[in-house]
Amino acid sequence: MGPLARSILIINGPNLNMLGAREPEIYGRTTLDDIKTAATAKAKEHGLALDFRQSNAEGEIIDWIQQARGKADGIIINAGGYTHTSVAIMDALAAADQPVIEVHISNIFRREEFRHQSYISRVATGVICGLGAQGYLLAIDAMAELARKKSA
Repeated sequence: MGPLARSILIINGPNLNMLGAREPEIYGRTTLDDIKTAATAKAKEHGLALDFRQSNAEGEIIDWIQQARGKADGIIINAGGYTHTSVAIMDALAAADQPVIEVHISNIFRREEFRHQSYISRVATGVICGLGAQGYLLAIDAMAELARKKSA
């Protein structure tokens, strides 16, 4: 790696801080800290620095996306419930000018009808859903490949 390490930002939206306790029949028993630990190790395998965050506040998520512009090589986002409601997050991601991978622990298309609509998908480079916490690791693999292609 050169002086500027490649990096990715992982953003987790509302209620994801409750993973492991909230509806384990849907989301499993893996906690957000477990995911962060695994994601940090996976990013390190690819020589990537990882900035892993969670917020229940839409405005804070938008601020993080805007701050990542020109700094992170890409954004992985599990926007939680904001996936289905936030045009503002979609607009921030569209303006970020970097790859975006949308991640969902559950398969949103096998759930309630309102969850089938994703504003994030409209601006995402790719989407991973229904593979549990493993989806984050797959997203890191994909983001590492996108970063390699961009720098080649």
